Amino acid sequence: MATNHHNNEPPKELFVPHERKEDTSEQISKPSRSFFQDARRTFFKNKAAVLSVILMIIIIIMSIIGPYFNDYGMDDQDLSRAKMPPRAPVLENVPFLGLEGTLQSNFRGETVEEATENAVMRYDNAEEYIDINVLSEGDGSDDSAEVEATYNIYEAKDMQDQYFWLGTDQLGRDQWTRIWLGTRVSLIIAFVAAAIDLLIGVAYGGISGYYGGRVDNIMQRILEILIGIPNLVVIFLLLVVLEPGIMSIVLALTITGWTGMARIVRGEVLKQKNEEYVLAARTLGQSNGKIIRKHLMPNVAGIIIINTMFTIPSAIFFEAFLSFIGLGIAPPEASLGALIDAGFKVFRLYPYMVLWPAILISVIMITFNLIGDGLRDAFDPKMHK
Repeated sequence: MATNHHNNEPPKELFVPHERKEDTSEQISKPSRSFFQDARRTFFKNKAAVLSVILMIIIIIMSIIGPYFNDYGMDDQDLSRAKMPPRAPVLENVPFLGLEGTLQSNFRGETVEEATENAVMRYDNAEEYIDINVLSEGDGSDDSAEVEATYNIYEAKDMQDQYFWLGTDQLGRDQWTRIWLGTRVSLIIAFVAAAIDLLIGVAYGGISGYYGGRVDNIMQRILEILIGIPNLVVIFLLLVVLEPGIMSIVLALTITGWTGMARIVRGEVLKQKNEEYVLAARTLGQSNGKIIRKHLMPNVAGIIIINTMFTIPSAIFFEAFLSFIGLGIAPPEASLGALIDAGFKVFRLYPYMVLWPAILISVIMITFNLIGDGLRDAFDPKMHK
């Protein structure tokens, strides 16, 4: 009996021919992105960095328009309104904000009466405008009694219809106006320092790293000499010729402030200049200047941008330090460092005078550092997903 070998074969209807389309077999489903597009995408994923950018934009705008929110100028002195505490409309009724326009402190004495007398003497003997809250009756020993005194200074000076949003200083100048004008000065110095880094540091480091050899040796020896000169020494020498102010600080940064950027750029250029794309550009006959501008600089742009962002808070702190020790911005001009210095001298009696500029300079430095961290992650290829 013959065996039918075709009985075990599957029916032909189960087979469907595969149609291969050559034009779509290797089609990319998503559009390709450049390195900078990937960097931007990674940066915007960093919520802290994006929030810092928004906050920094607000601070920059306020430094421009903030001083014009009231009628007081930078140096409008009036001793009758000296050392007025912060007071803001509507917000004066919100507790714990410190904007109610009163001075408050604790006073001690052997008895409640003595502690109260100390409070009255401290606040210009304006007893009818001082609210006393007894904290401790005392036991007769030294300074065992304690009272909390609240001085309604706006009522005492018959200024109930006036508001100083951040208070006034020892000369009666409005702190709101001076803080934003001081922020403007500090930011100007910081951005000038960043521009010096870009113009001098990047150019110097790029030329030194690209040409190498004798040119690099000579330029690096000059750089080492400049790095060895402390900034304070440069400032002292400039003060012999110039008065304390923006010009002396900018010149000090021009002399020594760009050296760190120059060394970083030199190191990056040394790594990049032997890459194949640079060799190809040389083979095609492009000039050295064009190779540096068109090929090397874009490929080290990430590290340049990151270090520029870290330069700005360093310059702000440098200016604040100089102003704090009396070598920076000279009165009546203001900067954040100068305002902190003025408030520090009366910190125990009028803490609000140092509080607001200290908060602002801290916020500025933190935001720039967070932006720098975000840019560092954005320009790191390992962070791109």
